[in-house]
Amino acid sequence: MDFVTFVQMKKTIELYKTKKMKTTICSIFVMLFLVSCQKDKIAYIDSGELINAYQAKKDVEDKFKVKDDAFKKRTDSISQAFQLEAQNGQLEAQKLARKNNRKKAEELMTGLQQKQQLLQQQLQFEQQQLTQAFQTDMDTLIVKVKDFVKDYGKKNGYTYILGTSDASASVIYGAEKNNLTQTILDALNAAYKKEE
Repeated sequence: MDFVTFVQMKKTIELYKTKKMKTTICSIFVMLFLVSCQKDKIAYIDSGELINAYQAKKDVEDKFKVKDDAFKKRTDSISQAFQLEAQNGQLEAQKLARKNNRKKAEELMTGLQQKQQLLQQQLQFEQQQLTQAFQTDMDTLIVKVKDFVKDYGKKNGYTYILGTSDASASVIYGAEKNNLTQTILDALNAAYKKEE
């Protein structure tokens, strides 16, 4: 055996050992990963279903529906009263115009237009406040639900509780036994009843 053949054989053996070592190390990492995965307790919830079925959300929606209905009735009442005032104002402006008092008629109509704009701005502002208050309450509820799920996961030894919904399908498939939606909903509603 000559020297070149000996060196090539030695390189081949070292290469074989390196590949075998890499394979062994990779196998160890895969086994560690699989073992660690077996220790993880993972579940999921349907976030949309959980929020929509949460009694506190239903109560917030009912509360704001009552406020919205009252606002609509008030808006209709103000609108009808203004329409009546505007019709009377137009009749008065027509009378003034017939008596050659156009300036007074224009002032009357300008006043009515300004009043209409002010009323529209006021009602729009109130509608925005109502919408903003509703959104604030809903955001508060969502934070409360997230915190509840976190606490539930910690207390029950879950490593992960994943959230999914129709809008954001982060869990494409999950065994039904890992679906905690109803369990957490029941606990959440029970906690809400205690608060009332």
